[in-house]
Amino acid sequence: MTYRIVIVDDKSINIHSLIDKITFSKEIEVVFTAANGRDFLEKMKETPVEQQPQVVLMDIDMPVMNGIEAVTIASIAFPATQYVMLTVFDDDDKIFEAIKAGAVGYLLKDEKIADIRDAIIEVVDLGGAPMSPRIARKALKFLTSPPKTSSPIFSPISERETEILSLFVQGLDYKEVADKLFLSPHTVRRHIANIYQKLHISNKTQALQFAQKMGWA
Repeated sequence: MTYRIVIVDDKSINIHSLIDKITFSKEIEVVFTAANGRDFLEKMKETPVEQQPQVVLMDIDMPVMNGIEAVTIASIAFPATQYVMLTVFDDDDKIFEAIKAGAVGYLLKDEKIADIRDAIIEVVDLGGAPMSPRIARKALKFLTSPPKTSSPIFSPISERETEILSLFVQGLDYKEVADKLFLSPHTVRRHIANIYQKLHISNKTQALQFAQKMGWA
């Protein structure tokens, strides 16, 4: 069996090094690579469903759109794919935010390549949630008491779009949202179209999932 993966990292040297090592056994196929979260989302949209990756190895600290922001969107827009953070960060806030975003695993970049390979197989074949030992110990600590973070919740949409989406997923139609916010139905439709484009989604069900994840519904 061949396992399809994608590697997202803003440093090309990291990508090429990982490709060389992880594809050596021929079990792993790299569908594509991306330099940041936005690049990844655009490439996913262009990739036929049957060729999309089973697992994404996602860096966290990247320009344009970081890994946690990307997973927040991608876990809804592309739910058949599983997301594993592969990063140098081992602080509690990053771990907690990644799990909330929808990551199923969290590995450190200093892991042995055999362990990263085994993690991919574990996610696909067993539905596992692989974590580096150091991360697993930290995760156990905040299962009952999540770490408090002062960082704002990520949102790729504007304050007005957030307001419209919140009303829309509550069941209001275009006209009702327009009346409530003193807008025209055409303006509301345009905002909804922009929201769908930004979130890389295509229907109200996915919009509701995103709103629930963000705590708006």
